[in-house]
This record gives sequence, structure tokens and C-alpha cells, in this order.
Amino acid sequence: MAAAVIETCHVACCANRTPNVVSWGRGGTIAYGTCNSVALYDPEERRVVALLNGHTGRVNAVQWVHREDSAPEGHLVSGGSDNRLILWEAQQDGKFIQSVECKGHTGPVCAADAIYVEGSKILVASSASDSTVKLWLCCDAKEAECLHNLSFGSGFMMDVSLVLLPGSRVPILACGGDDSQVHLYVQANGQLQKAMSLQGHEDWVRGVEWASTGGELLLASCSQDSLIRVWRLCAKSGTDTHAEDNHSIIKMKEDIFEVKERVYAVSLETVLAGHENWVYGVHWQPPFYQGGELQQRLCLLSASMDKTMILWAPEEGSGVWIEKVRVGEVGGNTLGFYGCQMSAEGSMILAHAFHGALHLWCKDLDKEWRPGVVISGHFNAVQDLSWDPEGEFILSVGSDQTTRLFTPWRTQESKKVTWHEISRPQIHGYDMQCLAMIGRFQFVSGADEKVLRVFQAPRNFVENFANISGTSKETLLTSSDSANLPEGASTPALGLSNKAVFQGDLVPKNNEEGEQFNRVSDQYQESYFHPLNLTEPPPEDHLLQNTLWPEVQKLYGHGFEMFCLASDSSRTVVASACKASKAEHAAVLLWSTTTWRQLQVLPCHTLTVTQMAFSPDAQLLLAVSRDRTWSLWRRNLPTPEKPLFSLYAHTEKDTAIHSRIIWSCDWSPDSKFFVTSSRDKKVIVWGPCSLDSGDPVLPPEIKPCSSILDVGDSATAIAFCPVLCSSDSYLLAVGLECGRIRLYRWSPGSEPAGGDDWSCCGETDTSQSHTLAVKRLRWRPKSGREESSWVQLASASADHSVKIFNINKRTL
Repeated sequence: MAAAVIETCHVACCANRTPNVVSWGRGGTIAYGTCNSVALYDPEERRVVALLNGHTGRVNAVQWVHREDSAPEGHLVSGGSDNRLILWEAQQDGKFIQSVECKGHTGPVCAADAIYVEGSKILVASSASDSTVKLWLCCDAKEAECLHNLSFGSGFMMDVSLVLLPGSRVPILACGGDDSQVHLYVQANGQLQKAMSLQGHEDWVRGVEWASTGGELLLASCSQDSLIRVWRLCAKSGTDTHAEDNHSIIKMKEDIFEVKERVYAVSLETVLAGHENWVYGVHWQPPFYQGGELQQRLCLLSASMDKTMILWAPEEGSGVWIEKVRVGEVGGNTLGFYGCQMSAEGSMILAHAFHGALHLWCKDLDKEWRPGVVISGHFNAVQDLSWDPEGEFILSVGSDQTTRLFTPWRTQESKKVTWHEISRPQIHGYDMQCLAMIGRFQFVSGADEKVLRVFQAPRNFVENFANISGTSKETLLTSSDSANLPEGASTPALGLSNKAVFQGDLVPKNNEEGEQFNRVSDQYQESYFHPLNLTEPPPEDHLLQNTLWPEVQKLYGHGFEMFCLASDSSRTVVASACKASKAEHAAVLLWSTTTWRQLQVLPCHTLTVTQMAFSPDAQLLLAVSRDRTWSLWRRNLPTPEKPLFSLYAHTEKDTAIHSRIIWSCDWSPDSKFFVTSSRDKKVIVWGPCSLDSGDPVLPPEIKPCSSILDVGDSATAIAFCPVLCSSDSYLLAVGLECGRIRLYRWSPGSEPAGGDDWSCCGETDTSQSHTLAVKRLRWRPKSGREESSWVQLASASADHSVKIFNINKRTL
């Protein structure tokens, strides 16, 4: 088999913000919906092992189809906002393919469950916001048959759960909805008949789940009334029904129904009160084998909007249900948990939160529960990303109003390197749009506001980064002015700016009993920051509170929301541009990174400048715009009368080859050529840009030096590889609006007329591609892997993910 050209090294993505979107398989794999994909995450390897792309809308429900013998699953069902259900099937090589598609809902699918019935047939129940619950039968013929359709008028069912009745292979379906009841339906005589409705909850029922123990079933239901109810369902023998007349025995009220001449009784087992807010999810501990028999341990996990998860179990002896363990976070500014899952052996529990983050707790040898290391990522479109100058970490910004920093983590135990988020330098009140690195531990970011903000890493981050990445702490601290570095940063209660926290601020002020507060503000502690000593990537609550970077400067000058940023290789100048519909606002502003003063205004374009790039030798600045033209600015020798940059070349409306908005641009590593990519599906290389032409009077003629490459879709991102391909050809990565990334080799010497100068040498396959537009592509500054035959490419996309690809240069 030929070596793969493109391998996925890392995917940073988090769970969608819906309740039923995470499911933990018996084989150990966690499946969760992320934007329009289903991610398969291995908690042992701590990485996403596969992405299943098939939905065209947000994935809202994911459920493994558990086997009755508790073996690893071979099927997975997912439902999305595209009104479809997809059944995925595992192949011989372990990869999952789309097996069956269920079409019929007229609204987004919000919950799904599935069980095996007679042989390999799968019965799937789905609930959608079209107020219906449907039952589907999927068999080997790759066809899905809709068996039953339950309509609830104007009501909604929030969750569904399927199980087979004990003693008979009759499926029973539980639905919990906004009428505060749990409805039970059984399949009899080819019809889905209502068995009964269980009443007791006082608000919407958010989750239902069956567990089978011996000859009985237990049903857990949770609700927005903050309570959990556990119901017991058992088959009654003929003698039981006549014992009712004995009034001396106190018994719970039983409701009975009949299926195929068998009588079943349902009674309330217990009501669990412990949460202080809406309970969104309940989950039984998975069954396990003991002595050749499948055992179901009576242990129930619940997750609530009060930011806690509770493990409930009956007490030995009395059988009274009590709270065994409670984990979660106290305080903070996040909303709570949407759902919970437990690993097959019960030693790990997982919750997913309102901001998409996964929270993992692991039981250690002392039976204590401790937070575990888990993946994280943006929960909305990622707009921009940048490598640090040394190529050791990635910074990304997104519409989820955060800036995140990802770095490889090298552990002693495993030789494998996994990427993790170790800092969240900025948590903002505006959607983030762009960023530029200006040195090892400093960056500028722009959001949907008129201000640019400059951030610098605090000492606590530098120390922790050294621990996790395995770099020497002394080297890092000498490279940054360590004497004046603050310890960390915190954001005031109603502020947008991260304030520096110094060593002295961490010492608690001791107020004597008699001493009154001098100011009102003394009663409230401003700094929420606590220095961390990390040896592993921090969990979500630490990321939110203790990994902010202090803001060192604000830059004012733009009239509209920020759109793009660029910094030169000498890290002395930053260029910025904002959204513009008139020429006066479309000017590029230049800033000095030493004084943070505005150096110059560069007017040329008439509409928004969409991207900018400094040439690697820092002599030229390229800007491309929504007005379909580009402009090139030359750096002058510093003299008092001459401006720093002057217009060197540009395209007019009549010479512009692009007929639509130019989205992206980049420079070849030798600063000779630059490339532009546009919505008109064209990619063009321009040049040559030699500054030593001698005659300063005549404007240089910079024209297309490649044939026009049609990439078949709007080209939203482009990047030149910093390493030359063999035989003087250049490697380019092109990101498309459909989410694919293509690699092209361009040879300058070839005859451009016939288009022979371009050759496509690889592209991402369906499982590697993004599902929405690629927003930014960036090559890693130094060789990604230790071997020189590999280079690494990072991509940011509107599908909420940041991906890193290994690209094998030898196969090109």
C-alpha cells in the first residue's frame, strides 16, 4: 500500500451544545456530535481517532447501539438538524461507514435510541421537534422502514429509550416530554400501543433511560423540577393479582398493563433529590459479566445545570437510595452540564457542558475521583490561527469569543505526543476575528469591536508551558523579560480587559476583626486567579479562570469591527484592517510593536481588506480585498521625510484577473512570488518581486507568472509551504469552502500556457476534510515531526475545529 500523503495528526473539537449528543461505548470509545460531524474519541489515547461526516446540519443526538452481551459496538446512530438519522456500521478495519439513512422527520432530530431485535435487525426510536416520535426498523437490506409514527400534537418529546420486556422479546419505548409525564408504549400485534403514562414530575422531563436487572426493568427519568424518579417494571404472575385484597400490607401504588397475555406492573421505586437546578441527563452504570452472567449494578449517574454530577446507589442493607459521590465545580461563570456518561467498567465518568467542554473524572487507586485530561476545542466557527515563531504551539481565535492555545504534551509513560489546550489567554465579550503573533509570548487580537488588544504571557504560563512541552524553563524566561512579568491575569466582574495579577496581589489581606472595610470594593476579592503548577493539561474550570494572559495595550484607530491582522518576520510592525464599505475605512493601519503608536495609514482599497501578509524578508506587505484587487507596499529605508511603507504595485479594476472577492493570500518562502485565491475558484501566483531592479522611477511590472488554476470551489484559504519541494517547485495548500484541503505543486519554470505548471499531489478524504469552509491554513515553521520528510499544516474552519495534518514530502 502506498504511503499516505496526508495523515491527521490532531483534531481539536468539542461537543455540540445539546443534551443527547455524547455516548460512551462498551469498547471504550466516546462518540459525540461536533458541528455537523460525529467524533470518535479514545479517552486512553486522548485523541480523536475518527470523524464521521455525513450530516449537513448540526448533530444533536448520538447513541451507540449496545449489544446484549456487552461486547464492543458495531453500530452507532446519529440524528441532526438536517432532519435525518444515520446508522453507521463498523467495517472489518474498524472504520465506520454510513450504512442506513432514515428520512421522514420534518424537524431537527433531538433524541435517538436503538436496540437489536431478532438477529441483526436494529430497531431505532427517534424524537424530533416536529412533535413526533418515529420507530424505524433497519435490516441488512440497507433500507430503513418507518414502522410507527407517534404524534404529540403541539408537545415535544425530549428523550426516548428502548428496551426489550423481560420474559418476552417485545420492545417497550419510554418517552419523556414537555407534558411532565413519561409515556410507555409497547409493540403488540404490529401496532405501537400506549401502555401507560407515569405521572409525578412537575416540569419537563429531560432524560429517560432503561436498565434491566434480572427479570425486572428499572427506568430512570429526570426533569427540570430538579428531581430524578426511578420506576420499577416487573412481570406479575397469576397469583400476585389476587393478593391485592390484603389491606394489612403497605405497598406502593402499582399500574398494570397487559402484553401477549402477560401482566406487567410499574411502581415508583424512589425519588432522588440532591440537585439544585434542572437535571438534564441520567445514565445507568453499564452491565458487566460476572461468573458467566450479565450483571447490572444498581448505580445511577445524573448531570444537572447546577454544574454537578451525582452517583446514586441503594445503601447496603436498607436498600435506600443515597448520594454516593458528587463531582463538579463550585462558582465560576459557566452554565451547567447537559448530560453524563460512564465508562464500561465504571471507573471514569464524563459530563458535557453548556460551552461544549467535556469534563472527565477518573477513580484513582484510593477510590477518590479526580479530574482527568480530556480533549477540548472551540464551540463555534474558528476564524484565524497562528503558530508561534518557534512552531511549538498554536493560537486560535473563534466566534465563541475565546483565544485558545494548543501545544503537544509529552508524557513519560507513553512515547506518543498528544495535543492539548493548556491556556485560554482571552475570554471576551465579542466574537473574535483575527490574531497575529509578535514574538514568542505576545500576540495582538481583533474582535467584532473597533479596538485591537495586545496580550503578553504571564510567568505562570511560561513555567507551565515549560513543564508540559518539556522545554527548559530558564531558556524561556530569559527570552521574555521575566523580571517584570506578572504571575497571571483575571477579568473584573463587568470588564472586558484582562488585568495583570502580580506576586503581591496573591497575598491575602488580613483584615482584623475590628477593622472596617475602607472601600466597598474591599469586601469583594477582585483577583480570581490562582497560580497553577501544571504537569499535565488543565481541566476546563482551570482554563476558564487561571490561564488568562494580561492585556498590555489597546490600539484605537479603526472605525469598524476588526477583520484581519498581520505581523512581519522581524516582529516590529503590525498591520491591521477593519470591515469597510467605503474607501476611507478600508485603509490599512501600521503599528509599531515597541511603542504601540500608529506608524502609518495605507489607503488604496475601496472595500474590506480580507487578508494581509508580509513577505518572509519583511520588505513587502501584500493586502487583498473584497474589491477584487490586491496592493503591494514596499518598506523604505528609515529617513525622516519618507514614510515607512509606500505603494509599490497594485491591480486596477481592469487589470484584476479575479472576478470575485479575493479571500486569501500568501508568500513563497523566498519572497519572490505571492499567491491569491478567490471566490471565483481561481488561484494565481504573481511575481517576480525583486526589489533590486535599479530604476526607482518606473513602477515594477508584477504579473501572473502561473497559469490560472481552477480549484472547482470558492478558495477561502491558501498557504505556501516554507520548505521547497524537490526540483525547485513550490508546495501550496488550498482550503475550499466545502471544507476540503488540496495540495498543489507549482513549478515556475514550466510553460504556464497549457496549465502544465500546476499538479495536484493530494487532498483530504471525506473523513479528514472539514464539513464547512476552511478559514485559515498555516504551515508549521519548523519541520513538524522529528524526521525531515514530514511537514505539518494547521487548518481552522467554520465547523468549530482546528486540525493539524502531517504531510509526507517524499510521497509528493
